[in-house]
Amino acid sequence: MRKFGNKIIVKLLGAVAISFLVSLGMMILIILFNVYLQKMNYLTELSIRSSYFMILLQYSAVILTFIAVFFIMARKKILYLKLITESVHDIANGRLGLTIRIESRDELTQLAQNINDMSKELEKKFEHERQLERSKSELISNVSHDLRTPLTSIIGYLDLLKKGQYDSKAQFQEYLETIDSKSQRLKYLIDELFEYTHLSSPNVKLTCKEADLSGLLEQIIGEYIPIFEKEQLSVQKSITEDNVPVLMDIEKMVRVYDNLFMNAIKYSMKPSELFISLEIIGDKAILRVSNKVENFEVNNINKLFERFFRGDQARTGQQGSGLGLAISKRIVELHNGKIHAEYREGWMSFIVEHPIDYGLWD
Repeated sequence: MRKFGNKIIVKLLGAVAISFLVSLGMMILIILFNVYLQKMNYLTELSIRSSYFMILLQYSAVILTFIAVFFIMARKKILYLKLITESVHDIANGRLGLTIRIESRDELTQLAQNINDMSKELEKKFEHERQLERSKSELISNVSHDLRTPLTSIIGYLDLLKKGQYDSKAQFQEYLETIDSKSQRLKYLIDELFEYTHLSSPNVKLTCKEADLSGLLEQIIGEYIPIFEKEQLSVQKSITEDNVPVLMDIEKMVRVYDNLFMNAIKYSMKPSELFISLEIIGDKAILRVSNKVENFEVNNINKLFERFFRGDQARTGQQGSGLGLAISKRIVELHNGKIHAEYREGWMSFIVEHPIDYGLWD
């Protein structure tokens, strides 16, 4: 908020004082004029009624002089106040984001600045509401599309079974397995959707505990080593040996690491290397997961964190929900951290910044 001087009262008092002095000067001129008329014996020839009328005119001239001088001096402020009034009316009628020009440095200017701040804030809130409405529409559309695909398959195969349209017990079993697979897919999508909706709520609460991030990552990577080897991924890790004290909801953050590792497994070239590093930079612990990919085409790589965005066609064909990275981003942000992606010369990297809290182990 800008600081303004308490000047408007001083200016108004100054205008009143100057108007009074000008009116006083006018009164003195009228008195001198009357003295002159008396010396010329002009007033003695006037009737009483004419004398009163002359006095009334003289006093009226003094009052009008006061008003005219005061108006001239206060005119700029009066017009500015009118501008503020009209602008507030326009804002009330939907012209959000409208701003009033800033003049001088007094209380009226402070009022205008406050109205400008209010107008901009209202514009941001209304734009946020519109964005939420658009997001709801996109969410419903994407959810409908993603849920319809396995559901259609389930209904189709069940219809075949009901009509007995299978040639052998093996084909019957194949249909059952397909139905089971599609059912699991449907359950997975619904679980992901509920998880994202839960995390998007402003009332979501974390169950945070003290943890050593380096030790936690060593444990999780150790559990994934057999999977990486099976997928022909050679893990090159560089995890700091220092204790990295963090306050986190361990279950939810493990979900983030699982998601990053599973993404690496799904979209890496095979065979290839997978680099995992954790280093301390200032008061942050930086986790980097890098894997080699091919045919990656996204104009803005961080669109990958948008819900239901799956990247290029190769990624779209995978069994992802399009919500995994959006969920991961939300979890990291709830921990006051940051997550982003980089792509360079065929290498995809996901970087997670964790705030370190050294006060935990003091």
